[in-house]
Amino acid sequence: MADDAAGGKPIDLEAEYNNRARVPDHQTVMLRWKANSEAARAAAPPVELRYGPGAREVMDLFEAGEGAPVAVFLHGGYWQALDRSWFSWIAPALVSRGVSVAFPSYDLAPSVRLGRILMQARAAVETVRTRTGARPMVFGHSAGGHMAAAMLSEGRASAALAISGVFDLEPLIPTSLNVALGLDVPEARALSVTNWPVPDGSTPGGTMLDCWVGGEESAEFIRQSRDMATLWGARGVETQVEVLKGLNHFTVLDPLRDAESGMVGRVVEMAGL
Repeated sequence: MADDAAGGKPIDLEAEYNNRARVPDHQTVMLRWKANSEAARAAAPPVELRYGPGAREVMDLFEAGEGAPVAVFLHGGYWQALDRSWFSWIAPALVSRGVSVAFPSYDLAPSVRLGRILMQARAAVETVRTRTGARPMVFGHSAGGHMAAAMLSEGRASAALAISGVFDLEPLIPTSLNVALGLDVPEARALSVTNWPVPDGSTPGGTMLDCWVGGEESAEFIRQSRDMATLWGARGVETQVEVLKGLNHFTVLDPLRDAESGMVGRVVEMAGL
């Protein structure tokens, strides 16, 4: 339990952050991701790019055409589950709008520390940058939202869209999610992008961060997105928050299937089209 900073009421952090327990039909949604991803790869097989020597240091690139901007999608799973193959379904709508999409896999906790996963995200983004000659737009879901903001902070992204991101990691420490992560307070603070330098234009890279979150998500997830946008916005970053009515932590990605959705349109805009 933790105290609500606003009212002093105890917060059940396990209930707030354990999304699979919070959404009973999450498996149905995830099975749909898997089936739609298999269909997307069958219809338009991606280019496989290696960004490091490890077995999971590989990404799928769905190309929209020569010279198209690239968006890098960093998947969620609390840094301890899933891989690129679950999210290929996101590509078709964006490719149809002229944006290529790269989906890196990365190693998972507890086999590696979260800091190592961030190093892999850097390597993947830099591989795309080397291939195209430009910093990519980076977007991500949940843990991937955290990493997308990290890539923006470091000047590696042209813009970032964090979907249901976890930016302050300290609330995870007392939860079951930390069994695999093994975070203590110093490490959680060091890796929380709320404590990282903001992109301020003094170095190359973008200064635009969007935080989108489902309206049916926990109060803590909505707070994290609002607080992140407020914190970085007060320090000069161009931020905005979108709370998507009726969507939970899993269905919040559904708009990425629709080429005409606001979320797809925003990724296209942030990619430079």
